[in-house]
Amino acid sequence: MTLWVFGYASLLWNPGFEVVESQPARLTGYTRSFCMYSIHHRGTEDLPGLVLALDEHPAAACDGLALRAAPGTEEAALEYLRERELVSAAYLERFLQVDLQDGRTAEAVSYVIDRDHVQYTGELSLERQAQIIAKADGGRGPNCEYLYNTAAHLDELGVPDADLHWLTQRVKDLRA
Repeated sequence: MTLWVFGYASLLWNPGFEVVESQPARLTGYTRSFCMYSIHHRGTEDLPGLVLALDEHPAAACDGLALRAAPGTEEAALEYLRERELVSAAYLERFLQVDLQDGRTAEAVSYVIDRDHVQYTGELSLERQAQIIAKADGGRGPNCEYLYNTAAHLDELGVPDADLHWLTQRVKDLRA
C-alpha cells in the first residue's frame, strides 16, 4: 500500500513520519482557513487557539504538499496521524484525489474540518483570528509559532498566502 498525505499547514514543516517523496500538490474543492479552535495543540479549553483546516468550498483549491510515507511505515504513519489529527474528532479523515505538480494524481489522506463539530469556527474576521492567535498557547507551543512556521513554509513552496502574511504581521504587532 502506498500512503500519500496531503499537507497544507503543520504537516508541511512537521510531518512526524518518515517521508520518502514530497511533491507540490493541489486539492480541489477545499480551502485552507483558520476555521478550527485548537484546545489541545495550540490552545486550551479555557483559551482556545486557532489552527488551519481544510474547509469544503466547491469552487476553491488548496495548494500544499503531497507527502509519501516510507515503504513499510504506512500503517505506523497512519496510526501516528490519527492520534495527532483526530485528537478531538474535529477533523474528518478523507482519502481525496490530489494533483501532483509533476502531472501525476494520487489519493492522499487529508484531514478536513467537520462543520458540525463544536470546534468549527465558521468564518472569523482576520482581526479576530489575530487576537486569538496572539494569546493562545497549547501542548505543542504558542499559537503564533504555528502561524509563523506555516506562512514561512508556504512561502518556501512558492505558495504565498496574503491572509497569512497579514496575520503574521498583525500577531507580531499584538505580541510586541
